[in-house]
Amino acid sequence: MIPAADEYDIDISIDEGEIERLLSVTPDDVAAANALTFSRNVFIPLTTACRYTCTYCTYYDVPGEATLMSPEEIRKECRIGADAGCTEALFTFGDDPDERYTAIHDQLAEWGHDSIHEYLREACEIALEEGLLPHSNPGDQTREQMAEVADVNASMGVMLETTADVRAHSGGRRKTPGQRLNTIRNAGELGVPFTTGLLVGIGEDWRDRAESLLAIRALHERYDHIQEVIVQNVVPNERSDFEKPDLETMRRVVAMARAALPEEISVQVPPNLTPARDLLDCGIDDLGGVSPITDDYINPDYEWPALRELGDIADAAGVPLYERLPTYDRYLPDSIRRAGFDGRPADDPAAGGEWLPPDIRARIGDDDAHGERFRAVARQAGPLSPP
Repeated sequence: MIPAADEYDIDISIDEGEIERLLSVTPDDVAAANALTFSRNVFIPLTTACRYTCTYCTYYDVPGEATLMSPEEIRKECRIGADAGCTEALFTFGDDPDERYTAIHDQLAEWGHDSIHEYLREACEIALEEGLLPHSNPGDQTREQMAEVADVNASMGVMLETTADVRAHSGGRRKTPGQRLNTIRNAGELGVPFTTGLLVGIGEDWRDRAESLLAIRALHERYDHIQEVIVQNVVPNERSDFEKPDLETMRRVVAMARAALPEEISVQVPPNLTPARDLLDCGIDDLGGVSPITDDYINPDYEWPALRELGDIADAAGVPLYERLPTYDRYLPDSIRRAGFDGRPADDPAAGGEWLPPDIRARIGDDDAHGERFRAVARQAGPLSPP
């Protein structure tokens, strides 16, 4: 048992032999992907309030300074994103703002909401109305919180970061690996296509990295819901004294991820934080959500690459680049999936469809311009040429 998992009575048993196997993995032990993908999104920071005070994070603002986007602001950003050809609305905010953020709670109450999750539901509905598919990263979630918004999301996510108890999470208001693992389990039980990942360089060791990957694999084997695992390096900022991991460390961790995870789970690196070109032979097959119109509000010092640069990365690897929806192909209805792209024929009865909530499925099937855009991305027959 992983001690962090035991905290929430999550049955995860890790084989010692598997840990030893991963510790010996090098980039030479994995194969490069035969294609790269990305999602075109608009990044919407719903609120900068967060109950945690992680020492490496610049996203959260202290009480009195935290912001909360209004419905009008959300709609404006979504409309701009849809007009720019985006398909995904990425909603990110700090974990459950608590009593520290009186002003945030008062504003939510004024708008008729009892909680940030209740407001997230309204935000997702706005995104759907404006022609975007929501993908929400609200941090730790109870089963009840996730259930409140699952049916208006195409997919959701939370970074596991690590199963280790690290100094980076220390303090009176701390996140724990058990909370993260519980959120990942909740997604599996609710049938939500899910994104998670590792944060490299926050005090974890190599064994912790192997254990974290195997914990993710174990939950996926139980629920079949993990669509991608992000391998993200910590970066220096005004709150953090953690050094950015060197290239050789990242190459080895990415190779470990590819070796640890089943083929259907994508391995992703953020191209604005990591030299993706130098990791192409380590098994990455996705470049994440990239926005042509908004900043990376979690890492504001690191600009998204232009979409054309993603094409250059794929060209350097000699592979095609495909745009994808926030829901990965294998979770989409058979009628709109890109046959053969993810290794499953379109008529495979094990292919997706049952994963999509009715409201999301209806939006993809709509005959309006947005529905046509979603289907065009899902059925993409050839490599993308980003503008």
